[in-house]
Amino acid sequence: MLKYQQIAADIEQEIVDKDLQQGDKLPVLDAFMAQFDVSKSTITKALDLLEKKGIVYQVRGSGIFVRRHKRRGYISLLSNQGFKKELDGFQITSEVLALDIRRPTAEAARNLAVNPEESVYYVKRVRYINGQTLCIEESYYNKSVVSYLNNEIVSESIFNYISDALGLNIGFSDLYFNVGKINKKEAELLRLPDASPGLFMEQIFHLTNGQPFDFSKITYNYEQSQFFIQANNYFL
Repeated sequence: MLKYQQIAADIEQEIVDKDLQQGDKLPVLDAFMAQFDVSKSTITKALDLLEKKGIVYQVRGSGIFVRRHKRRGYISLLSNQGFKKELDGFQITSEVLALDIRRPTAEAARNLAVNPEESVYYVKRVRYINGQTLCIEESYYNKSVVSYLNNEIVSESIFNYISDALGLNIGFSDLYFNVGKINKKEAELLRLPDASPGLFMEQIFHLTNGQPFDFSKITYNYEQSQFFIQANNYFL
């Protein structure tokens, strides 16, 4: 994690720990610079990141203010932190259905920008929230970036492992959604009737240098899934 990203995470945690509410004013730039012993540009980048995530808003000449506390149980579509951090306070568990090294599908190779002959990690999991099925994840990881995975890592948080153990800086992601009906196998895994509504998402995660490392296809249980997104600009 880059310095400004860590500072942004620390400020966000302070907002939670102090139970700050919508409209509460945060310290000025100079105070943050002294608190974290960093330059103005680093603090500015951290605050810009928090503003993009919808956590603070800045009013020129007035200061920095808390924008919101997110609703419990909602998943932000602008976050790259993974379910464990997004759904803090909920019990998030995983059932690993597959973990192996294989050749990528043509679709996975294209989205990971790898040669179809290269080896990738393939992971398939069912994710649970407080014991209820949340989603099915089918993921391909670029093995030249994510060099090692095992059942213990995959059962917990792969993103925590990538950030903390591998020291990689997760940057941005591209998301694609469509709505349809789940098939019989998906229904069994999600504990839903066959042909129930389904929200299908494809997501490509990149490092801060732009290199894609994770291509995932996720099928959400419509009964357990709640999402939010906050816009920072509008047009008339």
